[in-house]
Amino acid sequence: MASAAGGVAQRFSGFGIACMAGCARPCTVAFQASGKATYLFGDIDPADDVGPLVTFAQLYETSADGWTRSGERPPALAGKTLARVPALSRDANADGEIAT
Repeated sequence: MASAAGGVAQRFSGFGIACMAGCARPCTVAFQASGKATYLFGDIDPADDVGPLVTFAQLYETSADGWTRSGERPPALAGKTLARVPALSRDANADGEIAT
């Protein structure tokens, strides 16, 4: 697993955020990429969920739009998905306003 995590770590950036509004279900982890859906997972156990998160990262990376079905995600993450937010429209400007 360490080699799989190392390969993924070279293609992803990770950083801490003081608050992701997941206080009721800590530890929270988000996946976000330009043009892709954003995922927020909660109740993450750092000792047990690293492998499933690496597996999800690989699935997310290969998905064109970031959209994954619940059955495609690792079973250990079932019930831990707090949010799936669709990608911002490509027609939106930097302020999030949709061009008309």
